[in-house]
Amino acid sequence: MGWTRRHGMTAIALWLAFLLGCGAIISRTTFTTDLSAFLPRTPTPEQQLLMDQLRDGLASRLILVGIEGADAPTRAALSKQIALRLRADPAFVSVNNGEPVNTGLDQAFLFKHRYLLSPTVTPARFSADGLHAALSDSIDLLASPAGLLAKGLLPRDPTGEMVQLLEQLNSGSRPHLVDGAWASRDGARALLLLQTRAAGSDTDAQQGAMAAIQQAFDTAAGGTAAAKLVMTGPGVFSVTSRDTIKSQVSRLSLISVVLIAALLLLVYRSFSALALGYLPVISGALAGIAAVSLGFGSVHGITLGFGTALIGEAVDYSIYLFVQSEEGADKQQDWVKRFWPTIRLGVLTSIVGFASLLLSGFPGLAQLGLYSIAGLVAAALVTRFVLPHLLPEKFRIHDVSAIGRVLARLARYAPALRWPAVMLLLLACGILAAQRSSLLNDKISSLSPVSQADVALDERLRADMGAPDVRYLVVVAGTSREAVLRSSEQVSEVLQTQVDQGELAGFESPSRYLPSTQTQLARQASLPPPAVLEARLTQAVQGLPVSAPVFKPFLADVEVARSQPLLKPADLEKTSMVMAIDALLIEKNQQWRALLPLTATQGGSINAARIRAALSASRLADVMLVDMKAESDRLYSGYLHEAVLLSLSGVAAIVGLLLLVFRSPMRVLRVIAPLVAAVITVTAGLALLGQSLIILHLVGLLLVVAVGSNYALFFDRPDPGVPLSPRTLVSMLFANLTTVAGFGLLAFSEVSLLQAMGATVAPGVILALLYSAIFARQADA
Repeated sequence: MGWTRRHGMTAIALWLAFLLGCGAIISRTTFTTDLSAFLPRTPTPEQQLLMDQLRDGLASRLILVGIEGADAPTRAALSKQIALRLRADPAFVSVNNGEPVNTGLDQAFLFKHRYLLSPTVTPARFSADGLHAALSDSIDLLASPAGLLAKGLLPRDPTGEMVQLLEQLNSGSRPHLVDGAWASRDGARALLLLQTRAAGSDTDAQQGAMAAIQQAFDTAAGGTAAAKLVMTGPGVFSVTSRDTIKSQVSRLSLISVVLIAALLLLVYRSFSALALGYLPVISGALAGIAAVSLGFGSVHGITLGFGTALIGEAVDYSIYLFVQSEEGADKQQDWVKRFWPTIRLGVLTSIVGFASLLLSGFPGLAQLGLYSIAGLVAAALVTRFVLPHLLPEKFRIHDVSAIGRVLARLARYAPALRWPAVMLLLLACGILAAQRSSLLNDKISSLSPVSQADVALDERLRADMGAPDVRYLVVVAGTSREAVLRSSEQVSEVLQTQVDQGELAGFESPSRYLPSTQTQLARQASLPPPAVLEARLTQAVQGLPVSAPVFKPFLADVEVARSQPLLKPADLEKTSMVMAIDALLIEKNQQWRALLPLTATQGGSINAARIRAALSASRLADVMLVDMKAESDRLYSGYLHEAVLLSLSGVAAIVGLLLLVFRSPMRVLRVIAPLVAAVITVTAGLALLGQSLIILHLVGLLLVVAVGSNYALFFDRPDPGVPLSPRTLVSMLFANLTTVAGFGLLAFSEVSLLQAMGATVAPGVILALLYSAIFARQADA
């Protein structure tokens, strides 16, 4: 007795120290909802680009704002007041609503550097013939709607470089102005486009930016109750997704705890048993979170949601202890001897099954595997080595033998359902065969927790804003900024050919705003010395309705431009073009990349094969065309197929473990058969309901095998002539019900990932229990 007490005290002390250690780790844990956790660890260059854009690309930093309701003047006034306030907020790099805030700075910058920026500046353009042609074009422009602008510029810019640059800058689609502010096409909504300083993956900073926008709207003078603020963008999606997942996990955890507690109270009729029964659950949850935190540096919200559901399985072990030990003479010691080996083997099958997820190249999937293993191991060990020493001297639960006797009678009759079960399985196999082409959902959007209403709002605001479709990007890589700018200029020549041929409507390039040093020097060298330029200009005006002396300012500007400092990135600060440079020119790990987004023609699409062929023909190195949509779908498709392989590997590992333990293929077959039957049936049921499988369905099926193995092992008795005791049957029933309660709640979650797991595991474990009873070996078999 003395040794047992010392052993118990040691186990309790170690357990408490373990809990303290877990608590210390969790207190410093970062919790995320960033879906990039479900992106691969070792991506291809195209996938890396996709991940970078998702995490901190310019698109991830944009917030689109709409002001709806009220009348147009009120919406425009609110837009201006919000923009005025947020432009002074350092959290925002830029705030655009159509007001000409940067127009003066932009035009001054362009005019000052026009000879370095304009692609038409060549030696031929500044020859006598070139000047004559440029002058003729500028004079013709005087009769056009842009004539007022051209007339003012003519003495200093007779070659029309400034007009060229303005046309280039304004080539993209922009919202029209209503009362001095951007408005939607139907005029029913004022629009603002904001760029945050923080990356889109910085959810806290994005939440702060959203709060600042809301506060600016709420405190704007002249606001009315009719006016309504709406926001969208990747950062907004991150914040709302985190809030949704947090809300769902909190709510489902609370309901799950209450539901399982009510169920256990109904069985135990003892609050002390209820409290003791939750100790393995709490220990498992803390162990799971701490293990994931140590292994990955952060814990994803989906992992927490998964952990919520594992409450239902972790509590199984204490149910087995409390219910089954009641029938032994020496209670707990007898339970350890009679039942622990079976439970231990069940835990091992779960560990082996989930271990396959640790091999995943996707951190999110590996997190689920590590959480499951750590949580279940901790819950089982606490049940085996700690809980028996915490039980009161005369610990008893409510007598459940009456329920057990009913279950025993049902179990005796269960084999009579074998043929109906076989028929059901054949039907399920037929459904799977018929719908095999649509069993898997390989669209990455299936992972998104964003609601359809939010997606629709995003599409509306983007259409109103005229935001470009960034599906196709030409990516230029290099070891320096100068190298990628130079390559971008060469790629631009190829793409311009495609524009001229009508294949593209246009494209963007960082070299448009920041030409390479080589190009800037070449353009400077194209500018003739004053005496030469004056002589050529005298020839050029021959036959034109202008005289050479009018262009003395032009001669002076060219002379200055010949020796002005070359453009640097810092020169673009305080202009609206700095945003384009930040988005299109990226440096990471001493590697540079230039992005050139392509724009399709109106109502048309981009022929990627033709663009790739044109780029390939140019023989430019380190240049690739990336189809972002195809790449994201390919990424997820690979992810899904990896999950299928890992799930099958997990099942194979469980079979291997059982073969090692039993050394009897027939016995392994008897244990595995009901689990496979449950997986087939629940998969067919999902297919029949129109649910294509996503990642979390597959994880759920693996969990069905892991949980269901406990039932199958209990029903697989060495001597089929000895029936299962009524209390064992009761323990399995209540363990099953708690698992169903834990996972079944997830089926009602608004987060698709959690919903998928709940809709798979809850019916799956019920079927695993039923099939285990139906296919159990009988005495006369």
